[in-house]
Amino acid sequence: MKHITLQLETLTCPSCMAKIDGMMKKTEGVVKAEVLFNSSRVKAEIDENIVSTAQVKQRIEALGYKVLGEK
Repeated sequence: MKHITLQLETLTCPSCMAKIDGMMKKTEGVVKAEVLFNSSRVKAEIDENIVSTAQVKQRIEALGYKVLGEK
């Protein structure tokens, strides 16, 4: 398992947070995820045998949110 923290472009509303959270919960290989609205971060635990950090970033960006980097 790998713990990742992704810094996102500023989240502007709680529905943005809910949209990302819902996608993370549906993504195979994401064991645990938390979207932090105030700091615009996503913290997750992933199984790298199933999903990579790059794939998680791509899925977030496919929703229309920019990933600024990994912390």
